[in-house]
Amino acid sequence: MSTKQFQLTWMEPGDDFPSHDNAWGADSEAPGLLAAGADLGVKTLIQAYSRGIFPWFSEGQPILWWSPDPRMVLCTSNFRLHRSLRQVLTRFTRDARCEVRFDTAFKDVITACAGTPRNGQPGTWILPTMVDAYCNLHHSGHAHSVETWLDGKLVGGLYCVSIGRAVFGESMFRHVPDASKIALAALVGFCREHGITAIDCQQNTRHLASLGAQEVTRKVFLKHIDLAQCATPSKWHFSPLYWNHILSA
Repeated sequence: MSTKQFQLTWMEPGDDFPSHDNAWGADSEAPGLLAAGADLGVKTLIQAYSRGIFPWFSEGQPILWWSPDPRMVLCTSNFRLHRSLRQVLTRFTRDARCEVRFDTAFKDVITACAGTPRNGQPGTWILPTMVDAYCNLHHSGHAHSVETWLDGKLVGGLYCVSIGRAVFGESMFRHVPDASKIALAALVGFCREHGITAIDCQQNTRHLASLGAQEVTRKVFLKHIDLAQCATPSKWHFSPLYWNHILSA
């Protein structure tokens, strides 16, 4: 029986990304793998995300670029507020010691996320080069942190990429129970306030599915971001009024 061969496009810095049709298929060892190489400069990252492509690689590997099909997406209208999380959020919003902030500790958030393995895999995929790259993207206005604070201490959060009103979730962390879920709920409230209809979650996990995320085809996903990234960007700040979009829904 013959084994199908998959070729990987190698990119030099400044090269355009190949067609999504070149991404490795479901019968390959790395479904969704599109290309390798290039760089992690701000221009390259913006070009990648605007086309629905993201970097993900481990220590010792070249930069690897991915475009999976299907794609895990959380439609903000489908965010699943379980009874237990509703109770947590209700207590959180009534406690003066608790606060959500945007973009006040981006490097601390991504560094904490670097200590959280992805999909149960050992080690981290957020290498120092990734931390530096996304900090640069943050300074350019295209990467944001959503932070959960308790008694003046950062206890959980997430970071994401935004282009126009297309939002791409990257990673979450928590130092206390439910802190990352609180950050995600805050992001959903912000998105609902600003007419952002979907958050890219990249890959399927049981945790994301439990919160309402679902798989969509690459074609559907790319159509969404093509439209969303052309919309006027929202001002990234958090108001406690955004909780009304979550707790009164």
